[in-house]
Amino acid sequence: MNFKLKIFYFLSIILLFTACSNEGDIEKDLEKPTISINYNDGFPQACAVLTKGNTYNFKAMVTDNIELASYSIDIHNNFDHHTHDDQEATCILEHIKSPVNPLIYIENFSIPSGLTSYEFDVSVSIPDDIDTGDYHCSYSVTDITGWQSVTSIDIKIIE
Repeated sequence: MNFKLKIFYFLSIILLFTACSNEGDIEKDLEKPTISINYNDGFPQACAVLTKGNTYNFKAMVTDNIELASYSIDIHNNFDHHTHDDQEATCILEHIKSPVNPLIYIENFSIPSGLTSYEFDVSVSIPDDIDTGDYHCSYSVTDITGWQSVTSIDIKIIE
């Protein structure tokens, strides 16, 4: 009887562990979210020219297979002609120069819960007192599991 009782407890423990496992219920996320500006309302498009003192609506469509979490916009100077890995278009750049008072815009935003598709629309004012020249606009999106995608666009700011 002692041997049968040990077998019973052993099988009960195994059954308990396998019954409580929810590994099959968890959907594994193997896909990064996507960012698109290549549609009619996407802004800015590659090589766009922006004018100091104006306000623009920066728009992109972000999607994910499970759920989106957040996005960010980063506008920074490209006076040294650096590049980002995902840039598709080649724009005409001004001469390399040192920044004096460059525009630096970095903002993070949350996306409402439960969405797999979201178009963001952020109003950005270009100050009158910043350096003109070549800039990058980088968009980043993060999904609920931590995957992230980034895309960068060459833009120019003029007087």
